[in-house]
Amino acid sequence: MSGHQSFATALLDPQQPVPCGLTTGNGTDVAARFAIYRNNVIASLIDALADTFPVTRALVGDDFFRSMARVFVARYPPRTPVLAWYGDAFAAFVAGFRAAASLPYLADLARLEWAYVQAFHADDQPPLTVDAIAMLLAESADFSGLRLIFHPTVGVLNLSYAIFSLWAAHQSLPVDLSGRDLTRPEAVLLVRPELEVELIRLGSAAAELIGRLHSGHTLAASVQETIIEHPDLDLPHVLGLLIRARCLTALSLNGD
Repeated sequence: MSGHQSFATALLDPQQPVPCGLTTGNGTDVAARFAIYRNNVIASLIDALADTFPVTRALVGDDFFRSMARVFVARYPPRTPVLAWYGDAFAAFVAGFRAAASLPYLADLARLEWAYVQAFHADDQPPLTVDAIAMLLAESADFSGLRLIFHPTVGVLNLSYAIFSLWAAHQSLPVDLSGRDLTRPEAVLLVRPELEVELIRLGSAAAELIGRLHSGHTLAASVQETIIEHPDLDLPHVLGLLIRARCLTALSLNGD
């Protein structure tokens, strides 16, 4: 293990010894100074996770969240100096965290909050207007190869629990979860056409169609595949939703 690796390992794990070769300028105890530095670094990473996953933290309480985050920090050190991007593995970690086993929906909630961060920090790009769409469609009579090009901020999540409802309940205080069936799956569309990230709950048919389109499939193929499982698909409604929510940046008529 290199010097940098041993330093990083010791920095996030209090069980590790102080790295060799460290000195202090004023002769104070190296181990004590390193312990202070370690605590500050770990606390900063935990604070970053708390900022990224505020609803997850609110749901389990600050003490439980920080204890869970401390374990995560020790196992998953940052791979980038940008703390806004720290936590991409947090949802998967939560899914396997034994102490959170009584809250099986917690990992899905973390997934949604991480998708929110991704949408918030994604590149800006002007959405396609209704007039521009009409003009593009008027240029061609063959739509068999039509593909929809999505805004960089768009994300589609199929969640095993009612996470949109859970997240939405925490956006206003006091939180009231009475009567909510959290075992009901929900799908969510995320987009940030301007400054704020918007979350839209989707039906299963709309979620499947948008997911296929977002993956790059043609409109014709996506509709054909979606209708097999969802014969009640309302195509005009889904396309209208994408246009109204400003989820598109271009249309491609180039086929395969």
